[in-house]
Amino acid sequence: MKQERYVRVLSIAGSDSGGGAGIQADLKTFAALGCYGMTAITALTAQNTQGVRGIHAVPPEFLKAQLQAVIEDIGVDAVKIGMLHAPEIVEVVAWAIDTYRLPHVVLDPVMVATSGDRLIAQETVQVLVRELFPRAEVVTPNLDEAALLLGRALPDAASLQPAATDLLALGARAVLLKGGHLPGEEVVDLLAQAGTPPSFTALSGARIASHNTHGTGCTLSSAIACGLALGQPLAEAVAQAREYVRAAMKSGASVPVGQGHGPLDHGFAPQPSRRRSG
Repeated sequence: MKQERYVRVLSIAGSDSGGGAGIQADLKTFAALGCYGMTAITALTAQNTQGVRGIHAVPPEFLKAQLQAVIEDIGVDAVKIGMLHAPEIVEVVAWAIDTYRLPHVVLDPVMVATSGDRLIAQETVQVLVRELFPRAEVVTPNLDEAALLLGRALPDAASLQPAATDLLALGARAVLLKGGHLPGEEVVDLLAQAGTPPSFTALSGARIASHNTHGTGCTLSSAIACGLALGQPLAEAVAQAREYVRAAMKSGASVPVGQGHGPLDHGFAPQPSRRRSG
């Protein structure tokens, strides 16, 4: 009889000292959704709800050591990738995906913090697209990140499908383009999946009034990785992740944390640890 084990999700991302985004948000999400979380830290930030005060890069060799230690011992059922600040860091992550054949890679191309702070060097963007877009099961940019990737503004809902199509053309197998930065009472995200022709699924919901939006993108991509690790098809994993984020936003909307953009309530309804045999 095979032993049971936890469902394992790895976050490769930066640390948020304020606890609302980055690996801290990822670990909270993994735990809330019943998955066993692990990390490989790409950078340390001095950060709070008001902004990023400093970034301390982790050397590529040490990121590689973290990845080797975790993957070779514990194993991985899905991967969430967040802040990758330098080309050498991107290349280490691509190496790990290929070397260990890491499954269910969710790439959140973190480029701009909720506060507006830039988190990625310009020279890293091209390497990120070339090395990680084809290796990811889904890429999850918000409108600001998509605009940086495509080199043009995305001013309205009519921009979503052409932008998602162009992101697929950059090599992504699937793109979840997040429309939360657009004005209006409805928030529309667009899931685009490569094919002939590509398929597009719009996911909409009423806008949630909250000042506590720090880490929403990190949380969403982590929740998608959990769904994929649990065996859900991509469209189902995306839909359930959106509902988790929306519920966490609603639960945390009235609780002030810090003086800026506070975090979600990741632990509003924690699930028991999920296990599988083998």
